[in-house]
Amino acid sequence: MRIAVLGAGAMGSVYAAHFAEAGHEVWAIDTWAQHVDEINANGLTLTGFTGDRTVQLQGRTSLEGVGTCDMYVVATKMTGVSSAAEAISPGLQPRATVVTIQNGLGAAELITEHLPAENVIVGVAQGFGAKMVGPGHAHQSGMQLLRLGALSGGLTTRLQAAERVWANAGFPTATYDDIEKLIWEKFIVNVALGGPSIVARLAVGELTASTKWRPIAMGCAREAFDIALALGVNISFDDPVAYVDAFVAKVPLAKPSMLQDHEAERPSELDAINGQVPIYGQRAGIPTPFNDEVCAQVRQLEAER
Repeated sequence: MRIAVLGAGAMGSVYAAHFAEAGHEVWAIDTWAQHVDEINANGLTLTGFTGDRTVQLQGRTSLEGVGTCDMYVVATKMTGVSSAAEAISPGLQPRATVVTIQNGLGAAELITEHLPAENVIVGVAQGFGAKMVGPGHAHQSGMQLLRLGALSGGLTTRLQAAERVWANAGFPTATYDDIEKLIWEKFIVNVALGGPSIVARLAVGELTASTKWRPIAMGCAREAFDIALALGVNISFDDPVAYVDAFVAKVPLAKPSMLQDHEAERPSELDAINGQVPIYGQRAGIPTPFNDEVCAQVRQLEAER
């Protein structure tokens, strides 16, 4: 199978390495030219949770010249989803599958501006963690479960086929017929740990153990949870605090991608994560003081850099 991974940063590199190890023809697409050059010269090195190795695959800074693929994995930040979908569109074959995996809300809407919904699978990476060590080298810190759902709904043949590809590449996977639930359940965790980790500058275990920061993180989670219920999302748990704590217990040393971006002086995904809570809160008629304050503080920190 020919697979293109668009956004071969930390998590994209994890996906690309596993697919290459499973015998697929993999193309890692990323705008970081030095990273792409290192992949082409010496392979992609993945260390950490699933072992240390270097795998051979092909890197490009764009899809130009790659040709048609059987699967496209969109692993960009939310800000890159629309341009990735636009790049995929001209060469997308009817039988090809696009798997999009992001933090936050809005990826489905962005991707379907350019691609048919029936081709799209939404992935929710639960307990996954990774960071870039340098060009051509990603370090993986966790990989609990990849939850997959068809954007068009239901347990489709396309969804089941995609799940087999990911499972055979070593990913723990499960399929679901209600993708909105999956997105919101991960969103609640991201809201609790994302923006607050930047303000506190703490890994997730330290954040939720802190008497100062725990009420803020959990307040952010409760606001997102209350909004989801008000919007009719079929959340599978009753206690967002317990849900966040259970997640953190599995990866206490992890740094959210938002904190990693902030420390590297890259723009964070605030607008796709904590910044979405006040927007949806207004629609649902639910006040969001915790997320309002976190957003204000993060924006101030980013403006001061």
